[in-house]
Amino acid sequence: MKINEKNLCLFATTPPSDLEGYLNKRGEVNKSWQRRWFVLKGNLLFYFEKKGDKEPIGVIVLEGCTIELAEDGDNYGFQIVFHGINNRTYHLCAESQEVMEKWMKALTCAGYEYMKLMVAELQRQLGELDEKNVEPPETQSSSITPKPPPRRQNPFNRVAPPVPNSTATQSPRVCQSSPAESSTSAEASSGPQPNNIQATENDGFFKSIHEELGKSFVQEMNRRKTEEVTTKTDPSPLIDL
Repeated sequence: MKINEKNLCLFATTPPSDLEGYLNKRGEVNKSWQRRWFVLKGNLLFYFEKKGDKEPIGVIVLEGCTIELAEDGDNYGFQIVFHGINNRTYHLCAESQEVMEKWMKALTCAGYEYMKLMVAELQRQLGELDEKNVEPPETQSSSITPKPPPRRQNPFNRVAPPVPNSTATQSPRVCQSSPAESSTSAEASSGPQPNNIQATENDGFFKSIHEELGKSFVQEMNRRKTEEVTTKTDPSPLIDL
């Protein structure tokens, strides 16, 4: 993989960084310890000759390695071990126990493999939480009954209310009325309606006229009969010649 040195130097010197500070580093050829300024950014560990330099003198890609304590028992020493044939081991030493633990923890968490394991663990925990929060389908179907949507009434479908035609459909409750109300209702139900009253008056008027005409006709007939009888019984007087 080709790396642009200018871009890499710019990336190394541009804040922010995950961790930075002085560490002692032992050389591969020269076994003496040298004080270097280290800057950790992601999975890249840059080291400079001193703080404030513009270009790093080296970079370590923290992939395929493990962070271990130093085997020779140096004070606050640890090492970055790359496994395999002809792989290098970087020997580092901190100034105190606290600084050593801080750097070892940060370097261990910087690799891709560690991030992959962390993501897998978080996914497993999330799956367990989902299983606890989600109920079985049978339980959900039994506990939650779906409600039908409300029906919209058609304003054009208006049905007249049913009229009870028998005592069987009436309510068993009996309403008691006062005597005044019962008499009023009886008079209203038995009394003639306005149209019936007018028809009765008309019938009486014509009947009285018919009776008067009949009486006058009978009187006229009786008068004529009386005159005829008188004419027959009383002969007319003879005329003297």
